[in-house]
Amino acid sequence: MTADTCRFDPVAARDRLVCAIRETARAQGFTRVVVGISGGKDSTVTAALCARALGKENVYGVLLPDGVQKDLEDSLRVCSSLGIRRRVINIGSIHQALKSVTDQETASPGEGEFSVPFSRAGDINVGPRLRMTVLRYIAQALDARLAGTGNLSELTVGYCTKDGDTSCDFSVLGRLTSVEVVQMGLTMEELPRELVEKTPSDGLTGRSDEENLGLSYQDIHRYIRLGTCGNAETDEKIRHRERANMHKRRMPLTLEPFEQEGTNA
Repeated sequence: MTADTCRFDPVAARDRLVCAIRETARAQGFTRVVVGISGGKDSTVTAALCARALGKENVYGVLLPDGVQKDLEDSLRVCSSLGIRRRVINIGSIHQALKSVTDQETASPGEGEFSVPFSRAGDINVGPRLRMTVLRYIAQALDARLAGTGNLSELTVGYCTKDGDTSCDFSVLGRLTSVEVVQMGLTMEELPRELVEKTPSDGLTGRSDEENLGLSYQDIHRYIRLGTCGNAETDEKIRHRERANMHKRRMPLTLEPFEQEGTNA
């Protein structure tokens, strides 16, 4: 059994999501949405779906480079192709300011205080969290809602940032795998094909997402839709990541201060 045997109608899924966005807007009483535009397939397809649902005049694309972003032109092209309004805000100076007041090298801990050592992992995740803060600020200023752009493949293996790109008012692609997002994007004639099929990368290391993960999106797709990618060792790698990152998919654990019926004190 291959990924091709997974029953998926990209046109039907596309049209259902357009209707779902409209219904969500009607039920919650909003007309505008803000989308963070990275130049990758997920934000590109999300913006296109929102534009179809609510009208391009009601979609605001925000480009958030952290210093220099090599593919910024791709993000600009997305906005131009869809005819949506855009704003470029470079978060580089905000990122540097945060580091300057927290990192060990610049801190002078007093008695009873502690220093904060530099963390490469923490630093990488600063960008998504700062972007979300800026997006939230803009969305509230515009009386708009923030559309999430993450897909199910990334969420399953935890390739996302808690309180960063996982934070949104509604998730547009959260039930679609990376493979399905590409398939659906290719049905939208307003989108440049090469942007929909663009190899996903982290924009930091020059490596692709698949290189960073050590997994292919096709294998993750098969695991999600078929229960196995066809390789037991790879299945276990995906399963391990899924278990380890489940906390990113749930609300924070709330501890219980009251004795529950049927339990001992």
